[in-house]
Amino acid sequence: MSNSLARDPAAASVDPAPTTIQRIVAVIDIGATAIRMAVAEIHAGGKVRMLDQLVQPVQLGKEAFDTRRLSRKSIERVVSVLSQYQRVLREYGIEGTSDIRVVATSAVREASNRLAFTDRVFTATGLHVEPIDEAEVNRITYMGITPELLAHAELANGKALVFEIGGGSTEVLIVRSGNVLASNSFRLGSLRMLQAIDLARAGVDRRRALLENHINRTLTQLHDFVRSDAQMDLVAIGGDIRLATRLILDDWQPHELAVLPTEALAELTDAVLKMGDDEIVKRFGASFVEAETLGPALLSYTMVAKQFRLEHLYVSDTNLREGLLKDIAAGGSWTAEFRNQIVRSALSLGRRFHFDEMHARSVAELARKLFDQLRTEHRLDNRHEVILHVAALLHEIGMQINVRSHHKHALYIIKHSELFGLSRSELLQVGLIARYYRRAPPQPSHTDYMSLDLETRVIVGKLAAILRLATALDDTRTSRIREIECHNDGKRLMIHVPGVRDVSLEQIAMKQQSGLFRDVFGMSVALRAGET
Repeated sequence: MSNSLARDPAAASVDPAPTTIQRIVAVIDIGATAIRMAVAEIHAGGKVRMLDQLVQPVQLGKEAFDTRRLSRKSIERVVSVLSQYQRVLREYGIEGTSDIRVVATSAVREASNRLAFTDRVFTATGLHVEPIDEAEVNRITYMGITPELLAHAELANGKALVFEIGGGSTEVLIVRSGNVLASNSFRLGSLRMLQAIDLARAGVDRRRALLENHINRTLTQLHDFVRSDAQMDLVAIGGDIRLATRLILDDWQPHELAVLPTEALAELTDAVLKMGDDEIVKRFGASFVEAETLGPALLSYTMVAKQFRLEHLYVSDTNLREGLLKDIAAGGSWTAEFRNQIVRSALSLGRRFHFDEMHARSVAELARKLFDQLRTEHRLDNRHEVILHVAALLHEIGMQINVRSHHKHALYIIKHSELFGLSRSELLQVGLIARYYRRAPPQPSHTDYMSLDLETRVIVGKLAAILRLATALDDTRTSRIREIECHNDGKRLMIHVPGVRDVSLEQIAMKQQSGLFRDVFGMSVALRAGET
C-alpha cells in the first residue's frame, strides 16, 4: 500500500476567502476504510474556509468487525498516516495538538483493544484519539447539513431523511424545517455486508441477492423507525454516494445539493456490481479499499430511494470533517437552537411514556433558575445545564412501569433510549440524575454510578442535588411557584418565593429533599414565602 498522501477530491471545493483569520485548525477522522484529514481557517464570526483535505485508505473495519480487535500492523499503519499528516500540518503552522481534533468511528469504537490503540497513537504522535458514538456523529452531521437544508427552497420547510451509509453503520436523521424529529443508527455498513457475504462463501452470481437480502432487513427497521406516510425527501451523504454523483453529473458544483435521478444511480450500481475491484480502481480512480465497498454502498443507497418510491434523491458533499470544523468554529459550545433540539427530543421521549408534562416543564424551569443562581457554588457550564434540564423533564418517566421505584426505572429507560444530541455518556448522566432525584443518594454498590470517573460522579451529585430542590418547589404539582431568589451566607441557602404567601407544603418537601444538597454543597436549605 502506498505511503504517499492523496488529496480528497472534495478538496477542490474551497470557500471564498473571508477576512480576519483567527486560527488554522485540522480535524482527522479515523474511519473503517480510510483516515481523512481536513485543514481549515477559522475566521471572525465562525466562518470556515477549507484549505486542504487528505485521505489515506486503511482496513480497520475488516479486522474490527470480524475479530473485534485491531492488529499491531494496522495500529502502526494508523500511526504512520497520522505522522505524515502531522508533517503536512507543520507546513500550515500547526505545531502542537491544541488545534487538532482526532475522532474515530465504528471500527475503533467496536475494537476490544481500542484503549491500547488510543494509547499507542498518543505515545507515538501526542494526538488524543476520541472514539465518538452514533449520537455524536448525528450531532456533528446535523451541524454540517442544516445550513444546506435551510438554504434549499424545496427542503427548507419540508421533511427530509438525511442518511449516510458508512463502512460499519448507517446514520439517519429525520429533519423538518431545520428541526430534528428523530435520529438513529443501524448496523448496516458496506464493509459489514461484504464480510457477511465472504463468511457465506458466496459465489459471484449470488452476491447481489445476498446483498439485497441483507439490506432489506435493515430497510424493514428503517421503515418502522420512520413511521410516516407523509412524503419526505432523501438527502444522502458519504464518500461512495459523492463518487457516484461526480460520475453521473458532470456539472455538479461542490457545496451545492445535487439532484441525483434514482434510475441513473441504479444503472451505475448495476455496472459496479458486475465489475471486479481492479476494474473499479482503473475506471473510477478509487483505492482498492474503496473499490471493495463501493458496490454494496451504492446498492444500499439505491434500495433506500426505491423503498420511498422517489424518482430522485439529493446528495450533499458535507461530511464529518466539515461538521467537526463548524463545531470548532462555534467554540465547541451548544448553540441555543441545538439545545432546543435536545429538549424537543426529550419531550418526545417523555410523551411516549405518558409523563406529566406540566409538572416536568415546571420542575425543569425551576431547575434552570436554581442552576443559574447557583453558578458560583456549582461552577458547571452550559452543557451541564442542558443535561440537568433533560433530567428534570424525564425524572418521572419510569412512572409508566412502576410508581414505587419509578426513579430506578427512569435510569433504565433513559440510558437505553436515543436522545438526539446526547452521547451515551451524557445519557447515562441524565439517567443517574433522574435516578437520584429522590430516595437514597448515590452508593458504592450502584454500578452505573461507580462506572463514572470522579469528576463526572461529582457533576451527577451536584445536578441531582439541584433537581431535588426543584422537585420540592413544585411538590403541589400546580406550577404556582414560578420565580425564586437565592441567597447564601456560606452555611445556608435561602430560597425566597416572591408573590407566594404560603409555602408550608413546599417547606415540608424541601426538608425531605435537601439532604443531598447539604451533603454535596455543605449548606442547609431554607424556603421562605413572600418578597425578600
